[in-house]
Amino acid sequence: VQLQASGGGLVQAGGSLRLSCAASVRIFSIYVMGWYRRAPGKQRELVATITGSGTTDYADSVKGRFTISRDSAKNTVLLQMNSLKSEDTAVYYCNLKNAISRDEYWGQGTQVTVSS
Repeated sequence: VQLQASGGGLVQAGGSLRLSCAASVRIFSIYVMGWYRRAPGKQRELVATITGSGTTDYADSVKGRFTISRDSAKNTVLLQMNSLKSEDTAVYYCNLKNAISRDEYWGQGTQVTVSS
């Protein structure tokens, strides 16, 4: 399974970016997809997840600003990031987890830099 993340870049505070993660396999409902991030000097943290039924979960720090969605027909998960803050600067990783077998896979990461 390969995950290809894209959409990162440099944006000013208050701006928006949309991250995309394309999976090399069909995204069945048993897969939970998510985005994590690692800021410089910090541990990787959960940003958002979405289940096969569409249930979402967000870190408190991004609630109301970020939206995760999945397009099963395109085997893609998206992360719409609005009202970006400098503290959102990090490498963002997409994740795919089989809810039954617990196998999980990671994308290569995409850099998001928010200038203040």
